[in-house]
Formats: sequence, C-alpha cells, structure tokens
Amino acid sequence: MTLNYHAETDSLYIDLSGRPSSESQEISEGIVLDYDLDGRLVGIDIDNASNKVELKTLILNQLPGTVESIAPHA
Repeated sequence: MTLNYHAETDSLYIDLSGRPSSESQEISEGIVLDYDLDGRLVGIDIDNASNKVELKTLILNQLPGTVESIAPHA
C-alpha cells in the first residue's frame, strides 16, 4: 500500500494494491474509489485532503511487513 500526497492539488491517493484501475465511483464529494477489472478495490482518491483527513501524523499500528518513507523532493 502506498500513500501519495500531491500538495499542488491537495489530493491524497491511497494505492491499495499496485493494480491498475478500470472503474471509478465517487462515493462522496471529492472521494473516489477505484476498482480493478475483477471489481476489487485498488485505490482511494481524496480531493481537498487537508480538509478531510489528518495529514500531519501517520500512525501505523501492528502492520506486518516493511515500512518505507520517501523524502519529499527539494
């Protein structure tokens, strides 16, 4: 899973699987769910993210696997 924040558009994309989406459904204003060909949820797009989610803190609790952090571009 990858969280991608785009400051220039204030959008947050949560890539759940790395699989391409083939269908999208807006479930609330500015919140879009992406599905693959098999109907599985593959991503969540949140517009105006700074008004909808807490972006300053990310807490990962008991997740199996590796946690990576990519520094923002200078």
